[in-house]
Amino acid sequence: MGDTHGADWSAGRRRADVAQLREWLEFGLAACDAADAIAMAHFRRDVAVERKPDRTYVTAADQAIEREIRDRIAAVYPAHGLVGEEYGTEGDRAPIRWYIDPIDATHNFMRGVPLFGTLLAVEQDGEVQVGLISAPALRERWFAWRGGGAWNRGLDGERRLHVSGIAALEDAQLLYGSGRENVASGLMPGFDALLSAAWRERGFGDFWGYALVAEGAAEAMLETGMSSYDLAAPQVLIEEAGGMVSDVKGDRRIDAPSFVGSNGLLHEELLRRLRRP
Repeated sequence: MGDTHGADWSAGRRRADVAQLREWLEFGLAACDAADAIAMAHFRRDVAVERKPDRTYVTAADQAIEREIRDRIAAVYPAHGLVGEEYGTEGDRAPIRWYIDPIDATHNFMRGVPLFGTLLAVEQDGEVQVGLISAPALRERWFAWRGGGAWNRGLDGERRLHVSGIAALEDAQLLYGSGRENVASGLMPGFDALLSAAWRERGFGDFWGYALVAEGAAEAMLETGMSSYDLAAPQVLIEEAGGMVSDVKGDRRIDAPSFVGSNGLLHEELLRRLRRP
């Protein structure tokens, strides 16, 4: 991995010290190794499943992975805050916080579909600095750090990622998590018309859609109804691959109810069309 630069820093994004970034990255990679082992020990087995109060599902693997990662962070970085899907927030005023989604795409995991992954990110003073997505059933991992680019590590080794150069909507492939949810949310009134105007559309949801945008295999991922632990890692991954992320209003944030990650070239047009009734 080199220290070549990915994102444009003219927007004033704050970046931590390079040595600190690499330390957090190496810590995250080791935590993902442990998460992968737990996930694969449960995958396509008779895993215990429960329904949470919000009616979403959680498995024993989700809980075990988040506990493992929280314990690791507490042991090495006891002053850091934590934001996790299963066990909530600790140290919410800490200047450095870790975001943990132990199994993104739990429904896929439950049904034996190999498109699931652990999402891990670290934020300093409100800016996500490092992000990792690990998909053990695919034997692939995506990661990025501020100023260091976005990378994939898989069966073919390690490679630098770049978003696509497609600038015309009629040539673009658009991805989304759930078309039904995007429409029902009311946040994307132009969703159906936008898909009709694109070359191709597919429902590659969850982390997979964001990874494909960073890979240059798709031009945008459109989603509603997420949480900050869903979006922290994809934000830095797409930006370091040269793309753009925002909510439908155009605000760059990870705590919004809508999220658009794109190759950047189509971003303003996507937002304009999504907001159009």
